[in-house]
Amino acid sequence: MAGETFNAQKRAMALELFNDGFGCNAIAREVGVSPASISRWAKAEGLAFDRSQAALAVRAHTIDLAKERVLLAQKMAQAANDMLDMLDGPFTVFNFGGKDNTFASEELDAAPVDARRTIITASAIAFDKASKVVADEQDPGEAGAKAMLRQLGEALGIS
Repeated sequence: MAGETFNAQKRAMALELFNDGFGCNAIAREVGVSPASISRWAKAEGLAFDRSQAALAVRAHTIDLAKERVLLAQKMAQAANDMLDMLDGPFTVFNFGGKDNTFASEELDAAPVDARRTIITASAIAFDKASKVVADEQDPGEAGAKAMLRQLGEALGIS
């Protein structure tokens, strides 16, 4: 783009693109000149780029990201639930290896202490991360975070 002349033909093309609602950078790409050239040309012509569309796009993207964070928080909360549910029933322990490369398993009535500790720790981490995501989506007040956690619990059927 450097060194390209912003001639009358390119100015006409830029004006047409401007009238079609293209932004400064998009016009520069289409015309083959720098965005600074388009900006100077627009200012000299008394034209101003409408930023309302860009603001709407940013707002829509922000909303989409918030939705994804809430979905992720729900998945983390569900994962924590699933892990804790493992503690309530029979638990299979197993071992691979040895010189004969054998596999052995045994079903216990409950999870052994080290497995319980690992499951509870992993669940607590998932819950903590989910809670942080949910709290960040609300106002910083405690009431807002509690309300969001309550809604999340209801959605997961754990309230």
